[in-house]
Amino acid sequence: MQIIETVLALALTLGILVTLHEYGHFWVARRCGVKVLRFSVGFGKPLFSWYDKHGTEFAVAAIPLGGYVKMLDEREGPVPEELRDQAFTSKPPIQRIAIASAGPVANFIFAVFAYWLLSVVGVTHVAPIIGQIADESVAERAGLHEGMEIHAVDGHQVNSWRDVNMRILERAGEQGSISMEVSDGGVRGNVSGELSGWRLSDDTPNPLAEFGITPWRPTIPPVLGQVSEGGRAQSAGLEPGDRVLAVNGESISNWFELVDAIRNAPEQTLQLTVARNGAERSVSVTPEARDAESGETIGFVGAGVEAITWPEDVLRDVSYGPFAALPVALSETWADTRLTLVAIKKMFTGLLSPTNLSGPITIARVAEASVSSGFEDFVRFLAYLSVSLGILNLLPVPVLDGGHIVYYTIEAIRGKPLSEQAQAFGLRIGMAMILTLMVFALYNDLMRL
Repeated sequence: MQIIETVLALALTLGILVTLHEYGHFWVARRCGVKVLRFSVGFGKPLFSWYDKHGTEFAVAAIPLGGYVKMLDEREGPVPEELRDQAFTSKPPIQRIAIASAGPVANFIFAVFAYWLLSVVGVTHVAPIIGQIADESVAERAGLHEGMEIHAVDGHQVNSWRDVNMRILERAGEQGSISMEVSDGGVRGNVSGELSGWRLSDDTPNPLAEFGITPWRPTIPPVLGQVSEGGRAQSAGLEPGDRVLAVNGESISNWFELVDAIRNAPEQTLQLTVARNGAERSVSVTPEARDAESGETIGFVGAGVEAITWPEDVLRDVSYGPFAALPVALSETWADTRLTLVAIKKMFTGLLSPTNLSGPITIARVAEASVSSGFEDFVRFLAYLSVSLGILNLLPVPVLDGGHIVYYTIEAIRGKPLSEQAQAFGLRIGMAMILTLMVFALYNDLMRL
């Protein structure tokens, strides 16, 4: 069932972003007088299609990993004399540049709109309050300690742990110092510390944890919120609402202690002391052995935690009026753009491992998680992915929009296009680069599984 949900989340996510991207090309092409033959969301055989009054075919195809706008083009075959002025190749370079740029621009416009919408609707963040600091970490060198709330990183305001994550991720692999504005006991001040070339791990990096910060979380009692049907917990007679007091006689004070006890006992019978309806009882349960992502074998009983209630004083409601929200949306979009560009640069310079590249499997898993998390998380994910899609398409690689823009710019400067041989050679190079990147990203996805 989860696989189906993941596939549907991927199709929904890419369907939205691809439609917006291709509509950008389509909209500008129409206004430049270019005849559009087909607007397809997805590749392969169309599942269904229809035509508009201009003769353009709109199609939804079977493979939801992209899309395209097919225009009348003399490079793809003879064009009737009466339609030649509507061919893409008949348009001046400046119009072709505009058409090629329109897809990525549409992605950026959507990101701005998405962040504007969230700013107007209003969101509630958990304040970035520090729980623990790791010994000998960058965070410790910066003078951070438990209980501090972070308000700014390197002069950039932060409202949530997501914001903090993005800001420290930008500094990965760098020398110099990092500065933060913090409050401690209601008193504001500034702290700073040396990065000393701090880097992210090559495999499943967690910027915040590797920086040395564990966010503050309320104490989570060892109370079962859900019990999976057919799982070991249900078979043992455990029920939602049960509070685990002890495991094998050892007192349990929070949820994480209970999780550790179960994870460390695959196929070993545990004696649980449980409080239910004011009475204590003893329950025997044998955790099922499962292979974790780390490769170790862990115990699993099929039970989930009761919903966490956050104290009101750690929640921050953030909202803006329609006009005030626009600069906020532009700032958020620029932050995503900057982060993506910095990540690309650091991969090329070796400061960030290429193993952090993600392909369709990771995108599908994150999409499914963001859909499950609610409207805000899904819209934020769409906005960030839209920015990434826009930037990647603007890279000066033949096959991508950026490569076409380079060709048309050269043509505008020279007064004539590059030779067909040069363009064909660039196309082969671009295809090889893109295919290599796709295979590598897919390999990373599979390794994460």
